[in-house]
Amino acid sequence: MKLKPKAPSKTPDVSGLSAADLRSAVEGLQQELAAKSAEIQQRDHYIQILEELLRWKRIQQFGASSEKSAHQIHLFDEAELEVEIDALRDQLPDDVAEEEAPPASRKRRQRGFSDTLLRERIELTLSDEEKVGASKTFFTKVKEELQFIPAQLKVLEYWQEKAVFEQDGEERILAATRPVHPLGKCTATTSLLAYIITSKYADGLPLYRLEHMLKRLGHEISRTSMAHWVIRLDDVFKPLINLMREVQNSSDYLQADESRMYVLKEDGKTAQSDKWMWLTRGGPPGQPSVLFEYDPSRAGKVPVRLLDDFKGILQADGYSGYGKVCRNNGITRIGCWDHYPKSIFIRSVA
Repeated sequence: MKLKPKAPSKTPDVSGLSAADLRSAVEGLQQELAAKSAEIQQRDHYIQILEELLRWKRIQQFGASSEKSAHQIHLFDEAELEVEIDALRDQLPDDVAEEEAPPASRKRRQRGFSDTLLRERIELTLSDEEKVGASKTFFTKVKEELQFIPAQLKVLEYWQEKAVFEQDGEERILAATRPVHPLGKCTATTSLLAYIITSKYADGLPLYRLEHMLKRLGHEISRTSMAHWVIRLDDVFKPLINLMREVQNSSDYLQADESRMYVLKEDGKTAQSDKWMWLTRGGPPGQPSVLFEYDPSRAGKVPVRLLDDFKGILQADGYSGYGKVCRNNGITRIGCWDHYPKSIFIRSVA
């Protein structure tokens, strides 16, 4: 029988070393082992920090808006959360912070302010006594601060000039033209209406909070009045929204999605039942628009109505409700990549 040759031993031959050499070799190996252990411990620490950052980012992206989580963010935790994330990033080494940290952190840490902002020069001057004997003086910019100018309410009084003309014993009165208001008789200017709409729909502030905010500015406007203004403005904006819908549907590519929402009062439905906000995004290249359409139903009749004359490429998730309009209009349907990592990758990692 043929025997395999013995593999050379990896253990170094120390038989010829003296006791002092052995002690020196052992100490060297111990130092090398300690250095490797410290390096591994440091890497484990960085991995723990990155995992914690990833967990917070997942909470920010999914927890508060769509998926309930044990670590779901609360309103009053936001400041503490941001400070904690920032502190974790500060613990990362420079190379990791540049390569691994989310781009948003670098953007947030930029210094200086936009050139589009209004600027005011404030000169810090020396007194005449302090400048006695100086050959010249000059200014250097030492600091920039960002100032907030609080909102304020102002009453606009319209005084209409009228002229009286007398002819043949009769008087004729000519009055200056009054500005046309989109809501007719309304005590709110268009700027106040724009502020209410932006605060409610872009910033997510309910009307009862706006009521308190305006009261602090000096005048109380009931949430009922604001609600009536918002509803009446729907008729004002309807022609513009219809035109935007036509432009969207005439494009070659659209994105669509529906998100559940809760509405307190809806005929035939409870407050806890699901209602839906339908979103479409599309339009000319470089000038896309996003349209929101509320409907209590998630049935296929809704996309049939919204995409009435669209015949291009529709990008949506796998919901079957889009099937009918795609068949009727001959629409080419493509999938939504956002759902692939969320449903497969993230859950497999978790």
